[in-house]
Amino acid sequence: MSDLGKILIADDEETFLRSTADLLRREGYECDCVPDGITASGLLHSKDYDLLIADIKMPGNPRLELIRDLQDVVRGMPVILVTGYPSLKSAIQSIQMPVAAYLVKPFDFNELLVRVQSSIEKFRVYRTICSLRQNLQEWHRELTDIEEVLISMAEDTSSSVIDAFFELTFRNIVGALSDMKHLAEASVLHTVEGAPLEPCHLFNCPRLNTLRDALVETIGVLEKTKNAFKSKDLGELRQRLESMSVLR
Repeated sequence: MSDLGKILIADDEETFLRSTADLLRREGYECDCVPDGITASGLLHSKDYDLLIADIKMPGNPRLELIRDLQDVVRGMPVILVTGYPSLKSAIQSIQMPVAAYLVKPFDFNELLVRVQSSIEKFRVYRTICSLRQNLQEWHRELTDIEEVLISMAEDTSSSVIDAFFELTFRNIVGALSDMKHLAEASVLHTVEGAPLEPCHLFNCPRLNTLRDALVETIGVLEKTKNAFKSKDLGELRQRLESMSVLR
């Protein structure tokens, strides 16, 4: 998949379909083209996309079923509606649905490009948040399991439980940092003229500095308690955290 994003374009107007896809591909996007709503729906069920660009009046979409049902297929996916036959009714319908933009043909490609960039970036932020929430829910379940073990465990098994806790914590920290890294990489967008915008300098971010301070503090706690809890795994964990804390 393209780093900038993968787009599904659905329109029964062949010239618009092909020319728009070609222009977006030149900007670095990956595009699939379909002539009707039914084919588009099938692809949305079978492939991953970052954005849907769809014509309002096309076969298989008489009452905008493709757009109305989209959130049940891919929750949060942005949609840019296009039409060559604007009407008050279609404008009201688009407002009532989660549509990122409503563009009337012929429109300026630069305007479309700005909408595409913004929509994909917001969707990637949304997916990152969903991923973090899912990870936190899994973390909560695993912590609950550790709590149950601590309540019922024998005294000599405390070291293994602490090992499990630190390994779980480390895994979630790494997962969160990985999500942040991928999101930062995905946010390197381009201006209309093609010159790159300055991305957020993730490793100089104040929040990341706070996280780094927390890692350093965690390392200090592990160092102080290494004699109380003899564990090869904890020692390796401390070394891995130390290597992370010096990354800039």
